[in-house]
Amino acid sequence: MSAIDALPPLREVIATHGLSARKSLGQNFLLDLNLTAKIARQAGDLTGADVLEVGPGPGGLTRGLLAEGARRVLAIEKDERCLPALTEIAQAYPGRLQVLSGDALEIDPLAHLTPPIHVVANLPYNVGTELLTRWLDPPDWPPFWQSLTLMFQREVAERIVARPGSKAYGRLSVLAQWRTDARIVMELPPEAFTPPPKIRSAVVHLTRLEEPRYPADPAVLFRIVAAAFNQRRKMLRAALKGQAPDIEDRLVAAGIKPTQRAEEISVEQFCALARQMSG
Repeated sequence: MSAIDALPPLREVIATHGLSARKSLGQNFLLDLNLTAKIARQAGDLTGADVLEVGPGPGGLTRGLLAEGARRVLAIEKDERCLPALTEIAQAYPGRLQVLSGDALEIDPLAHLTPPIHVVANLPYNVGTELLTRWLDPPDWPPFWQSLTLMFQREVAERIVARPGSKAYGRLSVLAQWRTDARIVMELPPEAFTPPPKIRSAVVHLTRLEEPRYPADPAVLFRIVAAAFNQRRKMLRAALKGQAPDIEDRLVAAGIKPTQRAEEISVEQFCALARQMSG
């Protein structure tokens, strides 16, 4: 394994600081610095950009982001055991790494970041989907970030990019594809991690659209999509009957057959239905 900087190998860092991965924090450490650098490159050109990283752990991806030229990295880490290792990285890259200790679900990073901003993270499995949902559904659009480059369980990654008609297609697919271009850019086997998880992982790159792909009120759209997929085996006229007394007429007006099911409906059709519901 080639070195990306003058810092010691990650296995040595983990041994020095006693950083055994904790299941309660959703931790699985990626120790190959070649792989972490490759993930950093999936985010595109980071020179002149700030990067938000959630759950850096011992700092493998952090080092990749800095080595790839990120202007500044803001790393949010809940596990205080990792802070000394991250401090060593900050000392090796003066003025370019800021570490915040705390829960990413409770910290507002914007006071510490300057646009353009990219989010790059090997997200802890236990909060990954919730963080993604928050980043995709801010109060105002476009959001603070230009792109998201995130590692998930392969199953979650497939849901993000799934197309209508597939079993993986669902609420997360519509949410992501309405406002971003999303694609899987890397896959990682369990043995790439310490300890090895029981599942495969994948990196998804999402590039924001300046305007949503189709016009729709976000609150109405997400309410309809949630209701439709909460009962995905039912026909839409039944799954959405609580949304409006004349739901069948509104479905037809949106170009949707009332007998269709949620997984058959495209993002464009859901948006058309949301406009009918708003009207």
